[in-house]
Amino acid sequence: MVASLWNNREDKQMRLLVAVALCLYLLPIWGLAATKQQQHKQRLRFGKDGGFKILQVADMHYANGRATTCLDVFDSQLPTCSDLNTTAFIERMILAEKPHLIVFTGDNIYGFDSTDAAKSLNAAFAPAILSNIPWAAVLGNHDQEGTLSREGVMKHIVGLKNTLSQVNPVEAQLIDGFGNYNLEVDGVEGSSFENKSVLNLFFLDSGDYSTVSSIPGYGWIKPSQQLWFERTSKKLQRAFMDKPEAQKGPAPDLVYFHIPLPEFASFDATNFTGVKQEGISSASVNSGFFTTMVAAGDVKAVFTGHDHLNDFCGQLTGIQLCYAGGFGYHAYGKAGWARRARVVVANLEKTEKGGWGAVKSIKTWKRLDDEHLTAIDAQVLWSKSSGKVSYSPMDFFGQGVAFIRNIYVMVFRSSWVLPVVLLTSGCIMGICL
Repeated sequence: MVASLWNNREDKQMRLLVAVALCLYLLPIWGLAATKQQQHKQRLRFGKDGGFKILQVADMHYANGRATTCLDVFDSQLPTCSDLNTTAFIERMILAEKPHLIVFTGDNIYGFDSTDAAKSLNAAFAPAILSNIPWAAVLGNHDQEGTLSREGVMKHIVGLKNTLSQVNPVEAQLIDGFGNYNLEVDGVEGSSFENKSVLNLFFLDSGDYSTVSSIPGYGWIKPSQQLWFERTSKKLQRAFMDKPEAQKGPAPDLVYFHIPLPEFASFDATNFTGVKQEGISSASVNSGFFTTMVAAGDVKAVFTGHDHLNDFCGQLTGIQLCYAGGFGYHAYGKAGWARRARVVVANLEKTEKGGWGAVKSIKTWKRLDDEHLTAIDAQVLWSKSSGKVSYSPMDFFGQGVAFIRNIYVMVFRSSWVLPVVLLTSGCIMGICL
């Protein structure tokens, strides 16, 4: 049985945990709210074993708890399957993996079916809140379809306990979307890197749906967001390569958002790890963010959700593009194909003096919501020893276009930047980017 369903064999402790989580659904909003002192006070850092583990949860599609039915499960599972199965799966993952950070990559709730978006958000994030583990979230295309606006959803998330989520960066006065921010992960306490970020995490709002009448489909990462990303990346690179403990190269970046980029369609079964069971539902326009990340030079992997039946990782121009696979039971799926979550672990290298240094490798695997939380598809996403990437002439050309595009973005800060982005991301004289 691929789903974690309630039956006589279920552990009593798990029943209790889910009962507590359900109670949180009924609590007033202030019960889960964080004080100003609690907000962002915890600084992320690597553990004493030189590791930092991230649990990615994609597409919970939470609605109304026990009253919400499951989608795409076997008929025999329907009578006892609800949002509570999603809650139970998160709790099992937290207990099994003990992550340092939990990341929710959008469609956290399914707004259309939620009778109260705030209560749905409280219940969806309750396992993370109860665990006292730091967590971060971005928005998908369904979060705002209920009783809260897109801004309202993100502000509510930011007000919950133990979250490191931010509405938007303070330094970026004009930026599209809600939920663009970065987090720094310091080295091991007591090491020479204890006050230096050795791993950088970026979170972006990939939008919901296009607001341009001539462009159908989903949203995309806008020029203002890319400009913020570039500036922040450069600032972090300078800090890492400056004293104390000046490094020769930048610290690795991991990037999280909901809607996959068009470049996710670059793979077939011969060059990725995992499965591809549906098309790539990216925006119909390529805004050039992949090229921006390649040009930055420090991004090692991108993690998205959105397409629930895809869970692969594939490398393109030195960057791993990864799906998490569908997590929630009120999200579409495939009967007999287990809901799943992605785990990412960064490990530090040992210095000559026996201490902990910079990041040595980044690994990943997925766990299935079956009886044993089966781990599958373990792979190395990046390692320092093989970190050098050979670029083709077209790759360099793409970086050049990114540079040109960003000049336009900085000069023309107006609504007609979009056609420029479309042009530099399309085909010119038979050359397509």
